[in-house]
Amino acid sequence: MAKPIKETPLLSGKDAYTFMKENKEVKKATKEEKKEIKEDYDSLLRLAQFGI
Repeated sequence: MAKPIKETPLLSGKDAYTFMKENKEVKKATKEEKKEIKEDYDSLLRLAQFGI
């Protein structure tokens, strides 16, 4: 049987400030990072055995 999901704690003080600051400064992935992610995805997809 699954355990109940707990409420998400509220952030306050320094934690809230840090969270807001980090979410305003979102950096886009570079072309090299995107290429590496795509290659990793493709290799995992080849390894996966799905019974479709």
